[in-house]
Amino acid sequence: MQKITLLIHCKDQKGIIAAVTNFIVKVEGNITYLDQHVDVEQNVFFMRLESELTNPSITVASIKSDFEQSIAHDFNMSWDLYNKEVKPKMALFVSKYNHCLYDILGRYSAGELNVEIPLIISNHLDLKPIADQFNIPFFHVPFTKDNKIEGEQQQIELLKKYEINFIVLARYMQIITPKLISLYENKIINIHHSFLPAFPGAKPYHSAFKRGVKIIGATSHYVTEELDEGPIMEQDIARVSHINSVEDFIMKGRDLERLVLARAIKLHADRKVMVYSNKTVVFN
Repeated sequence: MQKITLLIHCKDQKGIIAAVTNFIVKVEGNITYLDQHVDVEQNVFFMRLESELTNPSITVASIKSDFEQSIAHDFNMSWDLYNKEVKPKMALFVSKYNHCLYDILGRYSAGELNVEIPLIISNHLDLKPIADQFNIPFFHVPFTKDNKIEGEQQQIELLKKYEINFIVLARYMQIITPKLISLYENKIINIHHSFLPAFPGAKPYHSAFKRGVKIIGATSHYVTEELDEGPIMEQDIARVSHINSVEDFIMKGRDLERLVLARAIKLHADRKVMVYSNKTVVFN
């Protein structure tokens, strides 16, 4: 039995839910989940639907074609339909920090993430032993201001070769190029501390400690050309106080980064995030 996920957004108007659910009935699908949201200010309708196809002779390809002609065109929808049995292929970009990489690969090995990880790309060799430990191909692609064009080309060639669907920056400490962003629009996930823009620079936790902050956090978002200003997917916080050291701040921050990034990956892989006007609708 095939399972599909349908994502829709369009101008809010009468009859959308009825039309979509009647269509699923017509193709002999059984709806197992349906959620919808209306952005009242912008008059935009969002829907996420999961269904089981009970007739094996009706293919996902034929459903896509039929839906476009009979439903999507009439409502002027932006939409995607996914086969839930097909796992998206995720590439990991890393530098030298290992905490997010270990967490992702641990969850992946435990079957917690509905993805495939065909490769890891890094601008350093430091984390290759971790990739080897988990038997995932590791590619060293040097990336500096002097070889950005060559580095970008190598990255793109590898992503195409392994048919990558989305990218996760697991503390990758380089700015992603506009060309790569355009190829993977709303498909590059980043993680960072939530001190921006108050405490920028190489040692944000030290700056926050000196300032005496009471809350630290982490934010995961899609990458855009505007640095750290892409649509936010997931966030979390932890409280700190005067009894905590800088080392405590860093440890709590890294714990949050691991957790928030893992949630964001799961949300994206499970097709629960929709982007509109540089913000997200997240169906939990």
